Amino acid sequence: MPRVWVSVGSNIDRERHTRAALEELRAMFGDLIVSPLYEARAVGFEGDDFYNLVVGFDTELPPSRLHELLRGIESHNGRVRGGEKLAPRTIDLDLLTYGDVLTDEGGKRLPRDEILHYAFVLAPLADVAGDERHPQLGDTYRSLWERLLAAGEGQGLRRLPDPAWLRSGGGADA
Repeated sequence: MPRVWVSVGSNIDRERHTRAALEELRAMFGDLIVSPLYEARAVGFEGDDFYNLVVGFDTELPPSRLHELLRGIESHNGRVRGGEKLAPRTIDLDLLTYGDVLTDEGGKRLPRDEILHYAFVLAPLADVAGDERHPQLGDTYRSLWERLLAAGEGQGLRRLPDPAWLRSGGGADA
C-alpha cells in the first residue's frame, strides 16, 4: 500500500481550517503522520502568514480519487476556486507524492514540483520523511532541504511550537 504525503496550508482563520482539515483526513484515513507546524509568509501575493504542515498516510486509493477527496475537504472548509491562483485561502491540500510513483493521474504531476521550490513544503516533508527519496531525483528529502537552506532559500519559514490540537485526534474543543 503506497504512503502518500499531503501538504496542508491555510492563511484565513488558519487554526480553525487546519484543525478541520486534519479532522476530516483522520476520519477518512485513520491515524496520520503529522509534521511539525510552520508559519510562512504568503508567496506571490500580499496576505496574512500561512500555517503549513505535511501529513502522511497509507492508502490504496488511486491519485485521481485522492485529488477528488482533497478538493472536497477544501470545499467543506470554504475554499473558493476560480479567482487568482495565488491568493488567500481557507485551506489548501496538495497531494505531494504517491509512494515512489511518477504519474500525471488525476491531472496533477506527482511528485509535485512544489517539493523542490518551496520551503513551506520541503521542510515539513523532510521532518516526517527525511530518509525517503524523491522518486524522480533519487535524493532524500532531508538532503534536498539541506541544499535549499544552504542556498539561502529558507524563505522566512518559522517552525512553531506544536499546539496540542496538532497531535490530537480530537475536534475543535480538543
